[in-house]
Amino acid sequence: MPLKPLEHDRKYGELDQVVRAHLGRRADDPEALEAYLRHCWRTRPWVIGVAEHQLREYAQNPPGRLRLRLGEYYPVPDVGLPDEELQDWLRGLADRLRASVETGQAPPPATPRTHWEWQARFPELAQFLGGWFGQDMPEEFGDHDAALADYLATTDPGLVAQLVGELRDLLTLPLDESDHALALIELGMEVDPPEPLGPGAWLTELADRLR
Repeated sequence: MPLKPLEHDRKYGELDQVVRAHLGRRADDPEALEAYLRHCWRTRPWVIGVAEHQLREYAQNPPGRLRLRLGEYYPVPDVGLPDEELQDWLRGLADRLRASVETGQAPPPATPRTHWEWQARFPELAQFLGGWFGQDMPEEFGDHDAALADYLATTDPGLVAQLVGELRDLLTLPLDESDHALALIELGMEVDPPEPLGPGAWLTELADRLR
């Protein structure tokens, strides 16, 4: 029978996060795992050991095709590797996670380097930008102020407070205007900021208005 959500999370929840941190990048790109480690050491270091265990267990007991087809096992998303190389790749990731925990060495603080890291570090900002400022925003809301008003009217105040904190966090990073534009894209915004504001100025105005 198909995996239930609780079973999935217990057996494969952090494995899934590690693998998804590599999507859209080369499987051997060290920056992808470094981004995962940097975020986890900063926010929830206890899950690194969980991820190491889940990766190693999956590599040692890979599912057969029948169990995958029946939905009884977690299917690893495509990371661009042939099936025969997947187990060694997972073991290699597990080894690097174990070394990080055993030595206590964490990647130094830095601006997010991957799409996964942007989304993981700024989850409510990604929800806000991707949900209210997608390409259909002009037709759905008319303008940026109307979209913001709808977000405030339909969102729990605690999440709004989280958004304010994430905006302040983003604005403390050493980013120039092109970096702010990239951040907006990585976080799901598909329309330009309102004229005459550039990306950085609009983010600053948002933080001030929401505060």
